[in-house]
Amino acid sequence: MAARLESVAKYICEKSGWNVSNLQLQKLMYLAQMIYMGRTGGKRLFEGDFEAWDYGPVEPDLYHKVKVFGSGAIRDIFRNARGFDDDDPRRKVMDDVTNRFLKFSAGDLVEITHWDDGAWAKHYIPSARNVPIPDEDILAEYRDRNAA
Repeated sequence: MAARLESVAKYICEKSGWNVSNLQLQKLMYLAQMIYMGRTGGKRLFEGDFEAWDYGPVEPDLYHKVKVFGSGAIRDIFRNARGFDDDDPRRKVMDDVTNRFLKFSAGDLVEITHWDDGAWAKHYIPSARNVPIPDEDILAEYRDRNAA
């Protein structure tokens, strides 16, 4: 069963020490979703739909929730978040993503998610919003990245 969007966002923010921006969080969420889907044969880590925006994949509901922080660090506004049990297998992916990618700047994460053969690149239209990135393409990106 997929987790709540807010639960995954809060987990990632907590792992960062509450030191990620909206832009960074969006990219980390995308990478977590992609890796989880890849490891589980297409199951979602969380409920949420990504769109192809100028700075990469964005989950619009999350974007609008945390945009009040601008480019600064996000604070805990995730009132509907639920915690994850220690033995929850979803934690493994979130921990893998945070351990690997939290060291990168927002610009580096944008570059990582702008992969030429990736799902974002296949759907990106400059300055457009509401352009969905289908789950099938996110899963295909995982497979393609691991084959490369």
